[in-house]
Amino acid sequence: MVKKALVVGASGDIGTAIANELLNQGYFTYLHYNKDKKSIDGLLEKYGMEQITSIQADLSCDEGVNILKRSIYTQIDTIIYNAGYTYYGVMTDIDDKTKQDMIQLNITSLYSTVQSFLPEMIRNHNGNVIVISSIWGEVGASCEVLYSMTKGAQISFVKALAKEVALSGIRVNAITPGAVATKMLYNFSEEEKMDLCKEIPIGRLADPHEVADAVGYLISGKSTYITGQVLGVNGGWN
Repeated sequence: MVKKALVVGASGDIGTAIANELLNQGYFTYLHYNKDKKSIDGLLEKYGMEQITSIQADLSCDEGVNILKRSIYTQIDTIIYNAGYTYYGVMTDIDDKTKQDMIQLNITSLYSTVQSFLPEMIRNHNGNVIVISSIWGEVGASCEVLYSMTKGAQISFVKALAKEVALSGIRVNAITPGAVATKMLYNFSEEEKMDLCKEIPIGRLADPHEVADAVGYLISGKSTYITGQVLGVNGGWN
């Protein structure tokens, strides 16, 4: 039987690396994106429609999860929730729309997405849920209070759900990347990136494929006794 996965947030650098990992492992993948269709088209060109269905949905609003549900007709074995963006600024400058959009995307839509596909996993006594959170969900970041708060909530979600569904054969884990060489660092100058690397014991930024490698391990048969865990991919930074 072909394994099937949903990758939420598949168009970013980390999401694309995760999609490649799953596709190389033989998964049929539903690849969610919001705006960056070009990245999804590149994956479709590489792997073909036999392995991929793309889904466009804005998960920062209520209707986004309903679109996901209506677009997927088969059993899902694995959910990778990688959606997210950050907003730099002091807490007092965050407007209500920005606040609600990020809470919806990182918390409410995560909960609703997993809730939608969990019953089938329970019936089949098999499933994997992996949430790509952040190092800032563990330690917090000045000028990213909103992002840190929502990413911390994701970690609590993982720990609680893992306990709830363990006897149903479902494993739930989180990965918390540190500084990764992605477009999310677009507002950092090269000098700032070099200074950042000096804070990291390994001395460099992570490559997106290193986050994807961690996903590959957590969905593999080599991690069957691992659930409710937070795997830091941060070069020793935390």
